[in-house]
Amino acid sequence: MLPSHETLIRMTESFKALLLEQQPDGPEATIRTLSLDDLPAGAVLLQVHYSGLNYKDGMILRGQGNLVREYPHVPGIDLAGTVLESADPRFAPGDSVVLTGHRVGEIHWGGYAERARVRADWLIPKPTGYSTRQAMAAGTAGFTAMLAIEALEDHGLRPDAGEILVTGASGGVGSIAVCLLARLGYAVTAVTGRPENGEYLHRLGATQILPRSELAQTPPKPLLGERWAGCVDTVGGDMLAHVLAGMAYGRSVAACGLAGGAQLRTTVLPFLLRGVNLLGIDSVLCPTERRRAAWERLATLLPGDDLDAITAEIGLDDLPYFAGQILAGQIRGRTVVRLDPEDARTA
Repeated sequence: MLPSHETLIRMTESFKALLLEQQPDGPEATIRTLSLDDLPAGAVLLQVHYSGLNYKDGMILRGQGNLVREYPHVPGIDLAGTVLESADPRFAPGDSVVLTGHRVGEIHWGGYAERARVRADWLIPKPTGYSTRQAMAAGTAGFTAMLAIEALEDHGLRPDAGEILVTGASGGVGSIAVCLLARLGYAVTAVTGRPENGEYLHRLGATQILPRSELAQTPPKPLLGERWAGCVDTVGGDMLAHVLAGMAYGRSVAACGLAGGAQLRTTVLPFLLRGVNLLGIDSVLCPTERRRAAWERLATLLPGDDLDAITAEIGLDDLPYFAGQILAGQIRGRTVVRLDPEDARTA
């Protein structure tokens, strides 16, 4: 059967994308004009309004971690937009949707393009009350923070438990975790290596600010005083080892980042003598029903206007510079990447 005239027009439609191409010194990012037939296979064609800048995006743009195996490649591990075409009955043209995880932006082309073609299983409806911009202001970071807090709650954490620690608190996951925990009634201690962010973290709801230097090294002893009733750790490495040594009996750490390194130099003593739980948080392959429930709870606890206050906006051209900034720990809060700003703020 020959394609219709409308389909032929659609196939030749052009759009802008940030394309990574492998060079001898590593991947190089350039803004290119592509057509729809350049896109990978997928049941749903999207108009992308916004994407986000996450630590993993920074790694991909700088060629770190061997996360991308095939080039050329469009990065961007999350996106929010509008359905243009769908071969799946769960979605129809005009639907507003969000995509995070599923290795989009790694092994499948991602959100740093004005169009994307994806599997329907990867999509969820845009959470109630969020515009597409606000959905990406939350993005992978907010979704991960919500999952981390729910994992701690599932292991018995309650607001009267004591001090809750958030490491890497000035970053995207950390900032949203501080805000969510404070709104749930927890006493939050925020760890940051940037003292100039102290006022910002207090505004988010932190009751105490702890300098990164106090936790940055491996602990002097396998077990320290029992201080922390829970922790959302976005850093990993030696800081996570230090936190584990100071956890109270039977309490938990939700680990969701590795900005401080993937190696963990610790002992089994916190687990065997204090019953500490180390909870791994995976936002990539999280089941759909849990994903949707976490997003709706996130939108209830953290309205879009509050997200706007901690969010900066950039364009595709700005991404190479800001990739370096996020890897260096110089990004505060969240950064969204605009793809279609004319009608996306209220979509």
